[in-house]
Amino acid sequence: MFNKILIANRGEIACRVIKTARRLGIKTVAVYSDADAGARHVRLADEAVHIGPAAARESYLVIERIIAAAQQTGAQAIHPGYGFLSENEDFCEACEAAGIVFIGPPVSAIRAMGSKSEAKKLMEKAQVPLTPGYHGDHQEPGFLNVQADAIGYPVLIKAAAGGGGKGMRLVEKSADFLDALASCKREAAASFGSDHVLVEKYLTRPRHIEIQVFGDTHGNYVYLFERDCSVQRRHQKVLEEAPAPGMTPERRAAMGQAAVDAARAVGYVGAGTVEFIANQDGTFYFMEMNTRLQVEHPVTEMITGLDLVEWQLRVASGEPLPMAQEQLAINGHALEARIYAEDPAKGFLPSTGRLLHLAPPDENMHVRVDTGVEEGDEISPFYDPMIAKLIVWDVNRDRALARMLQALADYRVVGVANNVEFLSRLTACPAFANADLDTGLIEREKDYLFPEQAGASREAWLAVALAELLRERERAAQQAARHPEPASPWHQRDGWRLNTDARRSLIFRLGDEQKLLSVESRGNAFAIGLDGVTSLVSGRLNPRGLLRAEFDGLRTTATVVVAGERRHVFGHGRAWQFAAVDPLHHAGEGGGAEGGLLAPMPGKVIALIAEAGATVEKGAPLLILEAMKMEHTITAPAAGTVKGFHFAVGDQVGDGMELVDFEPTPA
Repeated sequence: MFNKILIANRGEIACRVIKTARRLGIKTVAVYSDADAGARHVRLADEAVHIGPAAARESYLVIERIIAAAQQTGAQAIHPGYGFLSENEDFCEACEAAGIVFIGPPVSAIRAMGSKSEAKKLMEKAQVPLTPGYHGDHQEPGFLNVQADAIGYPVLIKAAAGGGGKGMRLVEKSADFLDALASCKREAAASFGSDHVLVEKYLTRPRHIEIQVFGDTHGNYVYLFERDCSVQRRHQKVLEEAPAPGMTPERRAAMGQAAVDAARAVGYVGAGTVEFIANQDGTFYFMEMNTRLQVEHPVTEMITGLDLVEWQLRVASGEPLPMAQEQLAINGHALEARIYAEDPAKGFLPSTGRLLHLAPPDENMHVRVDTGVEEGDEISPFYDPMIAKLIVWDVNRDRALARMLQALADYRVVGVANNVEFLSRLTACPAFANADLDTGLIEREKDYLFPEQAGASREAWLAVALAELLRERERAAQQAARHPEPASPWHQRDGWRLNTDARRSLIFRLGDEQKLLSVESRGNAFAIGLDGVTSLVSGRLNPRGLLRAEFDGLRTTATVVVAGERRHVFGHGRAWQFAAVDPLHHAGEGGGAEGGLLAPMPGKVIALIAEAGATVEKGAPLLILEAMKMEHTITAPAAGTVKGFHFAVGDQVGDGMELVDFEPTPA
């Protein structure tokens, strides 16, 4: 076994590898960019080496700097995690040339599976079922259009070197093919350095089922059962589970054997995942093989009781697989939800900023949280905006669903937009709860998943007011304690008045709704008037914002976190952002630029679609912004005229910057 390893990654997966290495007594070396100097993985590792600027292409993707860091620290092996260089054959070769063990498959396997088109050819020889499509090298757009026409629509254009949902376009009809192909090739070239694509038949209501495989240097292979990753948006996984609902033992054995055949065909070593697309009738087709550890590997660990990172380390050090196929068994059901800094209401646009308050649910035998950040850390625009992976386990799927709903209800995130509430709705969605699964579930159930924003409950308005009053009392008590006469009655904030009751008002705003709440002190309680009805409220508030309240005799709990003028209220699986309104403050006239369209996030302008002076309809594409290697189309908010653009192709723009001068057509 190794004495010291370097982890050529960051964030959650780097922290995950460190956890297992520490348990095995293996020292770890972290690498970090300028943006990650204070990151959690750097704090956890035994040593850390700076490798360059914030941009990944100048740090985490620079092979020479990773190898130099390993040599400098005496690391015997490198764990690549996932993403970055994990499936880069040049990196694998560089490790071998430097005499450093690459904790992953041999370069021949990476090369064989690195191209989706080449992998399809290999799988055809190994008699692994394939989806109908064109997987060749002829890339002329007209030729590919003809191939798509022959396959029959809908078709899926996929980057041959792709992954993570990038470089993929669904095309419904021939007339849309060439535009989709051009966009797909641009994104593929930017993300993977190659615009080579393949075209496949798009199955109606397909499921995405993958098999975890493992091989060693002694010729042994096993599969550690399946994961269902059907719930996706933009071809990126959102919820994963193991085992797959409705999977029969016979189909599991057939898919497992096909996955092992695929791994054996390329001489695979280490952890890998063979991904299949499956019809509702159970027929399945090879999609691709990921030659690395998957993001969703924890659900496999939860149902098998195994540590897959430990298996990786043992296999890489030359040991045989710890278990044979007949020794492996499934116990219970596990689910994983990816907690992201993104705004589901804005098309899942990534969010950046500081985590002002971060409180995950407590971990135990049923709940696991894998994360690369802590409260106070920054979600930067340079990397994937994942906050954490929330994993739950129980004896069956229904109980695991209940565990997930409770764990999500207990999650508290302030400082960035996040998808926690969306994940709660997704978990509770009848289609998901009843295992009516396919990769189009989110789009199919969008009315349920993206409801009209309802106002806050009465209890939420009372909670934000009570928390404000309790904080005022606590501040008064702290000030009194610092005074030479702390017991003076002048320090009291109990509302005492001579011959009358003390009355005051609080004003809060939620979206476009603003309410005035009247307050009278009643000893340790308050009488709060809201919408013409008065409630007697009392409670206790701890420094982390946990509010234990009583409203008219009903006891409840909530969390109220202050961030500037914002009051973030969490309760009963919901979250609201109130604004405290100062009645003495009068906002000035004016505001943002009239007629301007603002960048929804930091990014780079990669295409101007409309022309200056053009008259366009509502929803017409105006320009394309690339952010985090994904393309985002900025569209016209109404019918009108494009007066001009503030940026040219290739320019970097910041969050909220004005992009287009746009003049709406008068009504």
